[in-house]
Amino acid sequence: MRYPCLVLDHDDTTVNSTATVHYPCFVEYMEKYFPNVHLTLEEYFRYNFDPGVIELFTNICGMTWEQMMDEEEYWKEYVKHHIPKAYPGIREILLEQKRRGGKICVVSHSFADYIRRDYRENNLPEPDLIFGWECPPEQRKPSVYPLEQIMKNYGLKPEELLVVDDLKPGYDMAKAAGVPFAAAGWSNDIPQIESFMKTNCGLYFKTVDELHKFLFD
Repeated sequence: MRYPCLVLDHDDTTVNSTATVHYPCFVEYMEKYFPNVHLTLEEYFRYNFDPGVIELFTNICGMTWEQMMDEEEYWKEYVKHHIPKAYPGIREILLEQKRRGGKICVVSHSFADYIRRDYRENNLPEPDLIFGWECPPEQRKPSVYPLEQIMKNYGLKPEELLVVDDLKPGYDMAKAAGVPFAAAGWSNDIPQIESFMKTNCGLYFKTVDELHKFLFD
């Protein structure tokens, strides 16, 4: 086993959710409450990548903090009724990691309850630890807090973890903690994101199968 602990992002790393759930919800909400705001799916991906979701809503969409909290409640209700599908091959990676005695942790900007539901509905093995959006802001990625807690809980060194994520906050978190990082390149083909990940990340995988071979072959 190359890494005793896999630290996975959730949206667009484990499940295909932005294109099928989050972006449609965003469009629906904007049409109702911010009709002058129009973002393509590619723009939505890019702004989530950098500068991040909070800056997307406040600086780009022009929401106040209160309006962003209202959008979050709208999103929560939408997500209750829309379950994203896991990428083909993810289940096999998680099962093999567990079979070899490894840990699976999730660090995400989604909520832990939805993450557990998505794992359950996609027949994925339950994560050992989850650090989601319900954490205080100062403990969410790109904060190193989740990785520090994972290492403390399991007595692991930084090099024994691998963070797998499709966006910059995950990369920033891993880099700050000295933890290896693998870019999940299978969620989109956006040149800006792909170029950054290929240039800056030690590992870049365009398909789930490439990650599987790296981990276990």
